[in-house]
Amino acid sequence: MFSVGTAGSGKSTMTSVLKEWLEGRGWDVATVNLDPGARSLPYEPDADVRSVIDIDELMERHGLGPNGALMLAVDLTAARLREIVEPIDEASPDYVLVDTPGQMEPFVYRPSGPLIVEQFPGESKAMLFLMDGWLVSDPTNYVSVQFLAASVRLRFRVPFIQVLTKADLVEDSVGRMLGWAASPSALEAAISDKSGGESYLVHRRLLSILAKSGYLERPIPVSAVTGAGLLNLSSALANALTGGEDLQDRAPRRRGQAMEPAALMAPLIAAAPDPAQETTTHSPSPGSGLTLSGYSQLPSGNT
Repeated sequence: MFSVGTAGSGKSTMTSVLKEWLEGRGWDVATVNLDPGARSLPYEPDADVRSVIDIDELMERHGLGPNGALMLAVDLTAARLREIVEPIDEASPDYVLVDTPGQMEPFVYRPSGPLIVEQFPGESKAMLFLMDGWLVSDPTNYVSVQFLAASVRLRFRVPFIQVLTKADLVEDSVGRMLGWAASPSALEAAISDKSGGESYLVHRRLLSILAKSGYLERPIPVSAVTGAGLLNLSSALANALTGGEDLQDRAPRRRGQAMEPAALMAPLIAAAPDPAQETTTHSPSPGSGLTLSGYSQLPSGNT
């Protein structure tokens, strides 16, 4: 499972929380860090690109700036992928969580990114696209990031799940944002209230393209702080990776530390339209159309 998203959307945090969530249910989980520029991580990676590729050395040796060194590092990651993931080969974990570079552009839009995903060991693969809940609470940002998500989905062509992160920080806006995915007209009205002139016209056209092509996705709201939404996310991952096998009913192979129950989160999505009423022009990706009844009373992940 590869986590991608804009800088600051919570990729490393999501990797850490999902690892704890899955291990707490008896699954054997390995984590892989593919960000050569990471200075610190909220988890201990089982395989780490930094053990093979030193971005500071690349900058010094080739006279590159940080961005140029990152692009070179991603290319080298593709070339040396087998060496990087060797530590997890013999372990044969049930799930491998892959944390991608904080700046998504070198991984997503260079040829190396899709090559890494294609050549990564394992038959079943999926991608999480993380949307910063605070950022996309603005309707114009919501359209822009949805368009970005569509471009990522088209490049990788693996099961694709959109996740609305930091849901606890935008508690009052989650229902409205889920409603935007179900009702383009509601999103257009919000854009009209927010902007005018050329900005409105451009965002309206982008929205029209997304809606007509079926790429206006309904994200899964998740809070890494409270653990709310992880049940729905784990269900989406089960559909994408295991054909629907319940991630909570696994007999433990390696017992993780039990997680404390999260405090009840308010029913943020009560006013959101039923996703079953949505119509799309293509088969929806895993994660769209999920019910959100499990968004409260969930075990928490520590961040």
